[in-house]
Amino acid sequence: MFGAFVLIAAFALAGLVLPGAAPASANENTFVEVTPNSVQAGSRVHIRASCDNANDRQAEVTSDAFNRVFLRPDNGFLTGSVTVPGNKAAGDYPVHLRCDNDRTANTTLTVLNMEQPTKGPATGGGGTADRGTGSMLLLGGVATVAAAVVFGLLSSRRRAGS
Repeated sequence: MFGAFVLIAAFALAGLVLPGAAPASANENTFVEVTPNSVQAGSRVHIRASCDNANDRQAEVTSDAFNRVFLRPDNGFLTGSVTVPGNKAAGDYPVHLRCDNDRTANTTLTVLNMEQPTKGPATGGGGTADRGTGSMLLLGGVATVAAAVVFGLLSSRRRAGS
């Protein structure tokens, strides 16, 4: 009984000491996510966000990585997609969400700009060999087989004539 009294007194005292503190609302939820958060320049990213209780209206997302995109309502969230330009310099770019209800949120998108090889090395065999190499090998094989046939015929005539 004494424990319950102490607990009630503690709550009452907290109410007197913090009269200006408002209880947190379950709807105060504003965020922005970029997936994936590290991409090669030229890749597409998906953006998902929440503007607290304004997820039924579009919101604007801006970044130096891709300029601007408008997110649209989708199953209780705001979603959209955008492509990072292929010539975008590598680095970390802030992504800013601005909601119609004046709420904001930020995240970071990392852009990678690694050169991609155009084709594998021409090491011979398979699809990496030069086109001319295959014809040369074919001609060489035919010549070898022809030489073997001629040599075989000449050898058999000498034995038969001996």
